[in-house]
This record gives sequence, structure tokens and C-alpha cells, in this order.
Amino acid sequence: MSAGGPDLVVAGAGGGLVAALRAAELGLDVLVVEASTHYRRGNNTSMSTAMIPGCGSRFQRDAGIEDSVELFVADVERKTKGAGDLELAGVLGRVSAELVEWLADHVGLPISVMTDMHYPGHSVDRCHTIPSRHGSDLVDALARAVADHPRVDLLAPARLTDVHVEDGRVVGCTVAQPDGTSERIATDAVLLATNGYGADRDLVAEHLPDIAAAHYHGSETSRGDALRIGRALGAATGYLDAYQGHGALSSVATTLVGWATIMHGGVMLDLAGHRFADESTGYSEFGPTLAAQPGAAGWIVIDRRIHELCQPFTDYRQTAESGAVRWAGDGDALAAVLDVPAASLAVELRDVEAVARGERADPFGRTDFEAPLAPPYAAVRVVPALFHTQGGLRVDEHAAVRREDGTVIPGLYASGGAAAGISGHGAAGYLAGNGLLPALGLAYLAAGDVAARRDAPAAAR
Repeated sequence: MSAGGPDLVVAGAGGGLVAALRAAELGLDVLVVEASTHYRRGNNTSMSTAMIPGCGSRFQRDAGIEDSVELFVADVERKTKGAGDLELAGVLGRVSAELVEWLADHVGLPISVMTDMHYPGHSVDRCHTIPSRHGSDLVDALARAVADHPRVDLLAPARLTDVHVEDGRVVGCTVAQPDGTSERIATDAVLLATNGYGADRDLVAEHLPDIAAAHYHGSETSRGDALRIGRALGAATGYLDAYQGHGALSSVATTLVGWATIMHGGVMLDLAGHRFADESTGYSEFGPTLAAQPGAAGWIVIDRRIHELCQPFTDYRQTAESGAVRWAGDGDALAAVLDVPAASLAVELRDVEAVARGERADPFGRTDFEAPLAPPYAAVRVVPALFHTQGGLRVDEHAAVRREDGTVIPGLYASGGAAAGISGHGAAGYLAGNGLLPALGLAYLAAGDVAARRDAPAAAR
């Protein structure tokens, strides 16, 4: 216990719960401060598909997959066109296998490496997930473990509003209650795990103009708290123009249709019934691509085979259960669903089938159709979305927040969307898992560093 208070205060009960559990496991007393009572369903971790990259994990070895940190960093470099933070990517790559194995062994999650679908940009299958492929089950498991641990207390709803520093070091924080009262808490360490600024429309308009008009599909508590607190303390920031977009949010149900529909062979059509880009480049960059189309909406078209292959994804099942997936027995019926001319849609479908059979090159450069589409068809009207921002406070290899001169603010940490991530600039550098790996991985590293600082001689702190 530090100066009568907890050894670590974690702001945010999403990925920050990993820090709480890891720190408690290492003998620290932890307080988690969470702004929403609905965090098990309403934060970005709970809204994710629970995909966590792990390089060289035992789950990969058991599946015969060869992977390495170097390969992961190379994938980040290629996807971001060299603009990503490769040093931080290496840090996260090195902890990733330990992280996913810890989630299995210490949290009890039924982790496995996903091999039935290959996300764009990853050279090998390294995304680890749970059977539901949904973040709500991930957060539920973490929350249960937190509730059961005697060294962790959870305060919700409450908001961490300030971090106090004396002689350059963290000495406490202020926590505000919904009734307007606040309390100063003594602590030597604070982890900002408050996500990014996606819910602050002014910040989004300033930094992300190409997606600012799109639907925001993230936590309403992601208001840029970490940016405000960190900047007031002289923290450096980076990649504030980076974000995860998405091109597959159901316009009817506002549920995630999921990119498995595309990677298994589906296509995206505009509102006139025409393809307009290579869908396989990635779901994040397809957000602004779709936003730029007339009407800022489109249709994902799949068939029965793809529909069945998408059943393991909770998000897709929920979309189908909502009635947003509309079936059509043939091309003419599909044209009626899309409200486009049947003749022009027939040409579009024939062209797609010819490309999928290898009879012609795709004019947009796509090369990975699993199989030609075949009736009956299904269509889902989709709109672009902003899921979360990827820029924030710069951190070191321990998740400690850096100042502008590169030194750290002792005792201040950031993880997930509160930290500058590894996606480079814009939406195109995002790889599947670039949100959860920094959220969970940096939280895990922060906990270890707080414990190491506690055990170090005072002169070395």
C-alpha cells in the first residue's frame, strides 16, 4: 500500500482489468475506477471480437504455426507503410505470447488460435480468441476474476479526473462521483486505461475528418480523458490521426456484420449495385472508403456457404437474428432487395463469379475469393463506422508515459486507446488485434513495472 492508498489506481475497467489482476497477482493493492456501470457491455473491449495477436504462443505451436516477433513487426511495418511505431510493436510482440497464455492459465479463458479465417495483413494465423469471438465474454471473465480477488476494489460509476504529481512523480489522483463530489486518493501509480477520444465529436472532427460524419460505434465514456490529463502533465502525444474504422456495421441493427463475410468470399456493392474497391484490403480502411461513396452506405452480398461459415461470430449471429440479413433466391430477387436494375446487377454478379473462378483478373486487384457466390444470396445494408481512436500518450517499453523530452513521468502509465498505438496514421494501418493487444499488453506490462518499482531500492526508483 502506498502512503495509505492503493499501490495502483487503474482508470477504466476494460483492458485495464488485466493490469488490476496482474498487479494483484504480484502482491499489489489495486483500485479500479470505472465511469460506467455498464462497462461489461459498453466499453470498447467488450464490443470487440476478442482477437488478440500472440507471436509464438503454445497455441500456435500446437497448431503447427511458425511465428515470431520479427514477423509480426514486419507485418506492422508493411501494413502501416513504415509509419507505425515499430519499437512499440516489438515490445507488444514480445509480451504477446506470455499474455495470451496468462489469460488462459490465470484467468481461465478458453483461448485458442483462430485458423478458420485469415485477417488481412497477418502473414500467419496469430489472432487468439475465445469460442464466442466476442469481447463481452472476455470482459465478463476479467470482471469475475477481479470481483473474486481480495486485493482489487472496483469503484463504479466514478471518473478519474486528475493525476497529481510532486517532484516529477505521481503522488495521487482525484476521483469524481456522479453527484459532483470528489475525493483525492494517495497512490504512487496510475494507469490510464480510459480508451481514446472517439466519443468527443470535436476532437474527432479535428483529428479524423474523413470519418467524422460516420456512426460512432464505441464507448460513450471514451472522451479523451487520458489526453487531457497527460497533456496537463507535459506528456508527449502521437498518432492522433490514427483510428480503427469499419465498413461493415449493419444500418438496420447497428450491430457488426463482421469482415468474415468478406474474407470468405463476399463482396461490397454501392447503393447503385456496383463494386467500388478491393474489399480484402481490410475492414478499417474500408470505413472511410465506404464513407466516401454516394449515400455513405453499401451492401455486403454473401451466399448460404458464407452465412454458415460466419456462425462462430456472435456479432454476425446477432445481426442475422435482428432480421438485417435479407435473403434472395436469385439475382432478380437480389436486385429487388437492393432496389437496383436487375440487368446491371446480373452483369456485376457474373463478373464477380468469373474473377472468383480465376477466369479474369479483378479490376480492383482482389485475389482471394474463396469460391464463386451462388444463389440463394443474402444482403446486408451497411454503413461506415468509427470504432476507436489509435493515437494518444506516448509510452515506453513498460507502458510508462513519456514527456516531450523522452523521459518518463514516474508512476504514470497508459494502455489501449489512451496510448499512442502501432497503427501508423489514418485507418489503413490497422491490423486485426491492434486495439486489444495494446489494451491488454500495455496493461500487463504496466502492472509488472509498478511491482518492480515497489521492490526496487528507493534510489533506483
